[in-house]
Amino acid sequence: MKRILTETIRAAVAQARASGELSSQEELVGLTIEVPRLASHGDWATNAAMIMADMEKRPPRELAETIIKYIEDEHGYLNRIEIAGPGFINFALSEKWWRHVLREIHRLGADYGRLDMGRGQRVLIEFVSTNPTGPLHVGHGRGAAVGDALARVLSMAGYEVSREYYVNDTGNQARTLGRSVLYRYLELFGREVNFTDDLYQGGYIRGLAAEMKHRHQDRFLDLPEEEAVEAIYSWAVERILEGIKQDLASFNVFFDHYFSEKSLVEQGKVDQTLEELKARGHIYEKDGAIWFRSTSFGDDKDRPVIKSNGETTYITPDLVYHRDKYLRGYDRMIDVLGADHHGYVPRLMAGVEAMGFDRSRLNVLLVQMVNWLRGGTPVSMSTRAGEYVTVREVLDEIGSDAARFIFLTRRPESRLDFDLEVAKNQSNENPVYYVQYAHARIASVFRTALKEGLELPGPEEADLSLLTQEEELTLTKHLAAFPDLIEGAVVNLEPHRLTHYLTDLAGLFHPYYNRHRFISHDLELSRARLLLAKCTQQVVASGLELLGVNAPESM
Repeated sequence: MKRILTETIRAAVAQARASGELSSQEELVGLTIEVPRLASHGDWATNAAMIMADMEKRPPRELAETIIKYIEDEHGYLNRIEIAGPGFINFALSEKWWRHVLREIHRLGADYGRLDMGRGQRVLIEFVSTNPTGPLHVGHGRGAAVGDALARVLSMAGYEVSREYYVNDTGNQARTLGRSVLYRYLELFGREVNFTDDLYQGGYIRGLAAEMKHRHQDRFLDLPEEEAVEAIYSWAVERILEGIKQDLASFNVFFDHYFSEKSLVEQGKVDQTLEELKARGHIYEKDGAIWFRSTSFGDDKDRPVIKSNGETTYITPDLVYHRDKYLRGYDRMIDVLGADHHGYVPRLMAGVEAMGFDRSRLNVLLVQMVNWLRGGTPVSMSTRAGEYVTVREVLDEIGSDAARFIFLTRRPESRLDFDLEVAKNQSNENPVYYVQYAHARIASVFRTALKEGLELPGPEEADLSLLTQEEELTLTKHLAAFPDLIEGAVVNLEPHRLTHYLTDLAGLFHPYYNRHRFISHDLELSRARLLLAKCTQQVVASGLELLGVNAPESM
């Protein structure tokens, strides 16, 4: 309807101009079609007359009257058109439109809500990208849920989406991992080592060392330390990454690419990037180090890219990686990062602009941490000495569906309170249970209907004019808002809007289910209500699919 009203208003303005009642020929920049705050103001409202006031040098209410005069409602979808406030035009939609919505949902099925906003534009979403130096901890779970749900929503809106995990498999952290495993390996042979606090302390390190001893026996026992570290860290990164992939699969998250940082070094792309920045005049030397003049592009200070000892700094491989992203030809790139990267964003954007790329093609989402609760009481997420609670442990306790849904109940940039006990409850207090139960309840209705020989009617076979209850109209209106919900989630990069929408939808359905019979002696009314139920079930299933959550047939 938003698209229909936009076209209708533009056509009315064009006709008014053709008739001479409007004189301006300017484009209607800033035209909006929005749901009014008050239900009494109708279903939709537009600011068309108000944005034309300066063009026409006339009062908005007067312009609104002119626009309304030329509005054509060929399908009979408009019940009432009114002028409100300083010049808003409000539209109340007819029963014919709401019946049309239900028929469209039934006809389109899983494609209801699918948009062509992206028109096939290529989008790369990079998320999780945790260093493969240990298992995924719960702090990464929220970023995984946000990134994957965003990818699903963008795909629904017509974008060609690729998911990418950036593997930091070089540098000090990788070598520290190799040294940590080596020392635990040496201990298994009775060697004394100085296992300092800067090494990785977790029990998984001992597990890797034991596996290495089993596989390779004493092969690394007498190798020079640096040679052993070089060999071990590559193997350890691979093994940890394998475990990360398994955990992500259990979380219903899959990547199209695992991009190796090491490949950037091996292909000479680090030198290429620095040479390009130097050629553009954005690199200089000072105190034996090489610096990027990032203040020229909005950063608060210049950043070193090569230390005086010849090692690259933290920002360098990220500049190289983002240069590679742009050169791969993506129309848009989205980074989903932890909130601790807040200060990192300006220098990254400075680098993108310094290399001659359009920084507007790169969006960075910062995901805040999670406050863990158990029955309302804050809990420490460190259960074993030297380790943290992993994604695997949380999935084993509450399951993927509850974890994903609850991770997505708040804006990414807002802190989230996650109560593990609530997530396990099979009650209305658990938001994912509440939504999934709506889908399962409807499935139960259809099983009962089939037992009684009542099949779901086609959209033209059901007399939808029999849906006269206020709850039925309210439910239909909420179903009609699903495509606009998708559009808003894409425009604002806010997949959490889906959890709010689905919770509200379930909140409308459950009371309706409790108050009214779907199957009765009134065959025609039963058929109409079954079709409404089927449309509701379809939208619930589609919304849960976009969140990466299952839609059960029974609970």
